[in-house]
Amino acid sequence: MDQLPAAFERAGNEESWAVADAISRVLEKSEELHSWRRRLLSACMKGLVAMYSSNKDESEEEVERSMLLRLEELLHVVGEVDPDDWYSLVKTGLKYRYRDEAFLKVLNVAFQLLYKKESSLSQ
Repeated sequence: MDQLPAAFERAGNEESWAVADAISRVLEKSEELHSWRRRLLSACMKGLVAMYSSNKDESEEEVERSMLLRLEELLHVVGEVDPDDWYSLVKTGLKYRYRDEAFLKVLNVAFQLLYKKESSLSQ
């Protein structure tokens, strides 16, 4: 199960994320749920970075939109990110999607969530 999030990074499709959602439902009352969601958040960010790097022309717009929605949802639930993943997402996203309204909206939400006073990124 620890290797599944890495598969989601590469796949970037709804079928693989449906598996992630099913696992999340199974873990709902478990102590492992938070660490599972953290791994999913990391996989989501890495998947977006890979998409942005390989599809510089926004040809996979619908897949990107669903990943951005998933990223926003996971950010609300987890509330913290790996600084390296965050740096890569911001850098690559701004390089290739600086005009994409959906990306900028999620980036703004992420800034609001991650840079509040008690966040580890704000220190």
